[in-house]
Amino acid sequence: MSGSGTTKNDDPPLQTAVWRLRSRGCWTDAAALLEHDAATDPAAALQRTALLTERCLYTGQGWTEAEDALRTAEAMAHDDEERGAAACERGHFAYASTLLGVRDRADEARVALGRAAALLSPTAQGRPLLDFRRGLIAQNIADSPQAARAAYRRAHAGAAAQNDALLLSSTWRHLALIALREGELAEARHGFAESLRIREELGYLVGTAPALIALADAESEPAEAGRLRAEASRLFRLLGGVPTWLGPHLDPPPPETIEAN
Repeated sequence: MSGSGTTKNDDPPLQTAVWRLRSRGCWTDAAALLEHDAATDPAAALQRTALLTERCLYTGQGWTEAEDALRTAEAMAHDDEERGAAACERGHFAYASTLLGVRDRADEARVALGRAAALLSPTAQGRPLLDFRRGLIAQNIADSPQAARAAYRRAHAGAAAQNDALLLSSTWRHLALIALREGELAEARHGFAESLRIREELGYLVGTAPALIALADAESEPAEAGRLRAEASRLFRLLGGVPTWLGPHLDPPPPETIEAN
């Protein structure tokens, strides 16, 4: 799953329904819509895997179900592009497990993404997503911001060429994170603002609160930063506390909100 997931007029009804559920954090329901097709169609099996892995990343739960789906997708892959895409999902699953401290699978993530790079041609549809995920490894596991920036830039260019809006929102955000850590505040604010704009336009609610917090962290005006954080808190509560890892970065709700709930 590239992550574009938009609801264009020519999208099949099934994909539109999957996107609407995914964008609201209903990954289990979205995956259930694909279960029938995933039994025979490698693309559907891979998309179902991606949904369940994203649930793990946002909630910290469902690891066994996601890995079972991943094994099924790997077994169904028939050509190099399908095998490369499955290896990319294996790398992302292992990365998520490592990042959230469930189990250290960093070596597995690197090997899987390296295998994906060997299988996917430079012009393959899945190449921008692979570049982005290699950037995540470089940034968050290898602590190599220069390698991460190069990978994100490749992913950014590829996402733009493929009109993959949601992936673009992610590359904007992660390039901005690197800029923020290097003290380039104007560049960081621009990247975070672009990421937020795209996610709001797509209606990707589950990814909007993190984008709001990221922009707030780069905001120089306290009042505007407070407004962004308040909106992020509202969305976080609306979605039932997802993504779970965002909670510590949010201000507690006012007492009257607690009483009302």
